[in-house]
Amino acid sequence: MKKINLVAILFCITLTSCQSGKELFNGKNLDGWKVHGTEKWYVEDGLLISESGPDKKYGYLATEDYYKDFEINLEFKQEAEGNSGVFIRSEIDGTKITGWQVEVAPPNLHTGGIYESYGRGWLIKPTPEKEDVLKYGEWNKLKIKVKDNHVTSWLNGVQMVDFSDEKIGAANGKIALQIHDGGGIKVYWRNIKLRKL
Repeated sequence: MKKINLVAILFCITLTSCQSGKELFNGKNLDGWKVHGTEKWYVEDGLLISESGPDKKYGYLATEDYYKDFEINLEFKQEAEGNSGVFIRSEIDGTKITGWQVEVAPPNLHTGGIYESYGRGWLIKPTPEKEDVLKYGEWNKLKIKVKDNHVTSWLNGVQMVDFSDEKIGAANGKIALQIHDGGGIKVYWRNIKLRKL
């Protein structure tokens, strides 16, 4: 009886761990991530902050590991222009990135939509009535699910896009946060959690 109870407890612990996933950002430093470009990425008061640097170019903070099928949950808050994004299954050479971006942008610029860099451009945008889901200047919750050739995004609990694509399905790569070029951009991030599928 004791052995059965111990097995049941271990199973519950394992199941809970798998369901909750892992923290991609530890709230202390950039361990597990690599900076690409000269734009600023730093940790302050437990928050990950991306900010335009003097070069005002594109910049990326990418995971060291590859992730193919996963669900990621995170929170972001935008200041200034607030133009950013979350890349999936991406490869980076310097500041040239190939992959797919789930957009994080100022109002009415399609946050939650999917854009293919150095490729086909916009693949899908949220419908116009969903543009108001973004709470600009406040904390927003973004969820992205990537499974095989299927990508779904949610913003503040509202499904923004649901998209299938064979090219995405064939890819594998890193998760990367972006800061757009042009300067004057600042975006805060927190609670970045990933669960493999």
